[in-house]
Amino acid sequence: MIISTKGRYALRVMIDLVQNQEEGYIPLKDIAERQDVSEKYLEAIIKDLVKAGHVVGLRGKGGGYKLSRDAATYTAWDAISATETGLSPVACLGEGSSECPHEAACVTLPMWKDFNENIEEFFKKYHIVDMV
Repeated sequence: MIISTKGRYALRVMIDLVQNQEEGYIPLKDIAERQDVSEKYLEAIIKDLVKAGHVVGLRGKGGGYKLSRDAATYTAWDAISATETGLSPVACLGEGSSECPHEAACVTLPMWKDFNENIEEFFKKYHIVDMV
């Protein structure tokens, strides 16, 4: 399991939105400049965050993006899980994986399941407002 740049930048975008939330809707261009990330790349990230319901956008003059709910409710998991696929430590626990023919006899499966559950719990411990 590796957190890609997309997941790491999604977290940075969420932090940026918290830091600048008093400005209302924040243009993606401004976020890109502050984070030193291509605006084009951030478009794909923001799309995932909007789809997950974490961010709302407004088009036109005065438009941009802002958080969809109270900043204190967001965790690192919200940003990372919105953009990452395949966070499972082993293929058999991955989303959409087929049933493993060795599952009944796999003595390591309980360990992998426990680890998989702890990944989410780990990232949920970190609130974005605490990182600001």
